[in-house]
Amino acid sequence: MNLLIQFSYLQLLDLMTTMAFLLRGIEEANPIVRLALRATPWPIGGLVALKVLAILLAFYCVRRARLRLLSRVNVFFAVLVAWNVFALILT
Repeated sequence: MNLLIQFSYLQLLDLMTTMAFLLRGIEEANPIVRLALRATPWPIGGLVALKVLAILLAFYCVRRARLRLLSRVNVFFAVLVAWNVFALILT
């Protein structure tokens, strides 16, 4: 359950840093997220929907005991969020 909480927290941080980039006029680099932003009338709604889907997939990993996979994804998102914060500081 701890991995799921960590994953959810990292998703929230990624959401916040993505919103900060968008507010500064910087285009989203991830093509899937870019599509979600354009596919909804309220762009942030597409981003939130993707984050909810990601958390549901993480919950599925926990239920299926794919904890090693979820742990690796958490490391990936921790590095991603750190990079986003670093990039925001530089801009």
